Amino acid sequence: MSKKIFVSLPVADVKASTAFYESLGFKNNPTFASETAAGMVWSEEINFMLLSREKWQTMTTRPIPPSTSSEVMLALSLDSREAVDAMAAAAAANGGIADINPVEDHGFMYTRDLADPDGHAVGAMWMDVSAMPSGDMAD
Repeated sequence: MSKKIFVSLPVADVKASTAFYESLGFKNNPTFASETAAGMVWSEEINFMLLSREKWQTMTTRPIPPSTSSEVMLALSLDSREAVDAMAAAAAANGGIADINPVEDHGFMYTRDLADPDGHAVGAMWMDVSAMPSGDMAD
């Protein structure tokens, strides 16, 4: 098996969260679908597992963070600035929140941060690596 990423997220409503992620461009993998879970495919290597809170709690005893916290930001790369804007619009129209942080436009990179219906942070981003300035981008 090649290296893959499976991001598991606790959700209040599996069906509503499935519809939300489908609106962002994810594909539902019926192999991992049940009343308590949905496997959502972003690419061959990246998958989100949406787990009911009850299912989540069978996997860990750690508490589910409140929807206002920021435990992690998951950035999804897109093909254009327009695709970033379309994802933000889809998020807002399907139970999420667009622009939970200020929009960032660095010329070569454009990002908009979203929240899903459970408050999980998702970054929509486009980057033109060929236009990236030299130097340390971590600053």
